[in-house]
Amino acid sequence: MGFSYEKLFQEYLNETVTEVWVEDPYIRHVHQLYNFLRFCEMLVKGPCKVKTIHLLTSCGEGSEKSQQTSALEEIQQSVKNCGIKLDVSFSPSIHDREIRFNNGWMVKIGRGLDYFKKPQARFSIGYCDFDLRPCHETTVDIFHTKHTKKI
Repeated sequence: MGFSYEKLFQEYLNETVTEVWVEDPYIRHVHQLYNFLRFCEMLVKGPCKVKTIHLLTSCGEGSEKSQQTSALEEIQQSVKNCGIKLDVSFSPSIHDREIRFNNGWMVKIGRGLDYFKKPQARFSIGYCDFDLRPCHETTVDIFHTKHTKKI
């Protein structure tokens, strides 16, 4: 049914992972910010020993911008309480989505972290447990840097 972040990333996270780079232009709306928070929670739970998360995203507009800024500051403080530094930067031209770990693994998801369907109701199965939440169709490409070439 669902495919939580734990299911997707577990195989590529180990105790050598201390730094993570997330590039996703759509960490702006409330549900997208919660998706990013859920991703951070997965990193906190381990088995990796993440010390730094770098987020590159695009900036919201209007009231969305202040909501985005406020939420990211809250997440920053929350992960700091767990010994993790969250470094947030914005790019007006970012398009592609990818997540890189300092152990060499790179995950490209067509929809970024926002691949879950909206729950059917507030009190429906899958609302809280993303292993039970239906997903949008998307492509997931997983590479190791030893098999890639920068151009």
